[in-house]
Amino acid sequence: MKSNARGFTLIEVIVAIALLAFGLALAFGTLRGATRATEHADAIARDSERLRAVQGFLRTQIGGVLPIAYQIDPVSGDGRFLEGSADKLEFVAAMPGYMSRGGSYLQTFEFDNGEHGRRLLFTHRLLTPDGPIKAEREPEVLLEDIADGGFEFQALDDSGHPGGWKSEWRVPGRMPPLVRLKLRFNDPRRNFPDLVIALHLGMSYGGTGGGAARLPPVQIPSDPNPL
Repeated sequence: MKSNARGFTLIEVIVAIALLAFGLALAFGTLRGATRATEHADAIARDSERLRAVQGFLRTQIGGVLPIAYQIDPVSGDGRFLEGSADKLEFVAAMPGYMSRGGSYLQTFEFDNGEHGRRLLFTHRLLTPDGPIKAEREPEVLLEDIADGGFEFQALDDSGHPGGWKSEWRVPGRMPPLVRLKLRFNDPRRNFPDLVIALHLGMSYGGTGGGAARLPPVQIPSDPNPL
């Protein structure tokens, strides 16, 4: 008896292989797109988390400025608690325990130019009765790829009302009640809302007029671990 079964023709095999290849390519393309979307979402989440962490660190450290003078004016005897410009901010405050050996530290936030725009660096130096010692670590890069931005400072006028924002603070014996950091990144998708930080002791040391109370600086104790 003759069999009615017949095999596939060459054209049918080629068409089947082509359809299979097309299906596999479509599946791999979809998988690759989903992987890239996931990686992009993870990168955005990591960047957002880092921005929040940096903002929290800035708020904690700058807000906790201490009335400990790291410089004394030989003429007036006033201590310098905080000095700042648009590109640099320097003050004395305590460090988190996991980053220090205890005691007060001279801390510096500073902008410099990197390979991919400007960077915000952080340096801390242990403050002793003889002054700050050499930094034990290289400056930590907090943020990079910055297009422009800087620090601003607000003081109280003679009547005790907030004044305007200034790009410099060099007033011995005084602290600004508020410090503001404004940043803009090269990537427009990255957003850094204006960070306004209230200094815990800023209202006591914040006046710039002649009627403001000028409080004496706290002297550095001989024990380098006063806290």
